[in-house]
Amino acid sequence: MNFWIPILEDTIEDGLKILPFLFITYLIMEYLEHRTGDKTEEMVQKAGKFGPLFGGVFGAFPQCGFSAAASNLYAGRVITIGTLIAIYLSTSDEMVPLFISAQVPVSKMIIIIAMKAAFGVFYGFLIDLVVRRYRRWKKKSEIEKMKIDELCKREHCHCEEETPKISAHRSQKESKETITKASVAKEMQASHDHSHEGHGNILRSAFIHTIHIFIYILIFTLILNALIELVGEDTLAGILSGNAVLSHGLAGIVGLIPNCAASIVITELYLSGIITFGAMMSGLLVGAGVGLLILYRVNEGTAKNLQITIILYLIGTFTGFILDLIGIVV
Repeated sequence: MNFWIPILEDTIEDGLKILPFLFITYLIMEYLEHRTGDKTEEMVQKAGKFGPLFGGVFGAFPQCGFSAAASNLYAGRVITIGTLIAIYLSTSDEMVPLFISAQVPVSKMIIIIAMKAAFGVFYGFLIDLVVRRYRRWKKKSEIEKMKIDELCKREHCHCEEETPKISAHRSQKESKETITKASVAKEMQASHDHSHEGHGNILRSAFIHTIHIFIYILIFTLILNALIELVGEDTLAGILSGNAVLSHGLAGIVGLIPNCAASIVITELYLSGIITFGAMMSGLLVGAGVGLLILYRVNEGTAKNLQITIILYLIGTFTGFILDLIGIVV
């Protein structure tokens, strides 16, 4: 029983940290879906072109909830894949508190955080550029349309009962009558006439989404915490410090673990002088906290999620290796 008590405490603490981020994210997404129109969607997509810039900057703030929010926003295609990667790369969860406790100079912390943010912005814009060119070559729209309605249906939050777009889509499947823009506009007007009820539905749907994902996070975090406790952080440290060249690839693998223990181990090894600066960056750039865990839960398409994971891993480890190769040390 003594084995499980600290694990349960850590699991609940990790879950509670991101709970507000989840609820606020779903509240925003539900509002967009319930009040969306062509102008709203166009505005979101135009802002998405600068998404990697904002994602890289805001993702650098020391918290664990932003990557979780990003995964949900990407699943609804509110942000682009480049923005998602930018946030994942710049996310700094346990690194900053450990640096502070080790009395690392503030200037050094700022430089490392700025580097992570800069890499996030650069790679985010690069990925979005490649994706746009590819979609243009395939004669598709350069930016994907929002898919908040599909996310809602997969999560069974029943918000489709109040959402004009989903309601119209459902009616079209249930009958052979053509759904016109006028009928959708009429339904939207009807929802606006019941604004008080609509806001209640938005809150309810956001709450249901949040509870679904929160339970999912608690279960998987509990399993991960138990495994890490059984394996031991010393074992992870031994694996990472075994080979200077392989340390980049291994640090990236450890960084993929959707748990704060991963960044703790990597940062402590660097502070102890066991791994290089580049190896630390490999692990910390790949480390997206619980962001990847949530991505696999909410984003449809396992192959797509695997591609994102591989892209994140390759970018992180390649960048860390290059930093060591050219001899950059902070």
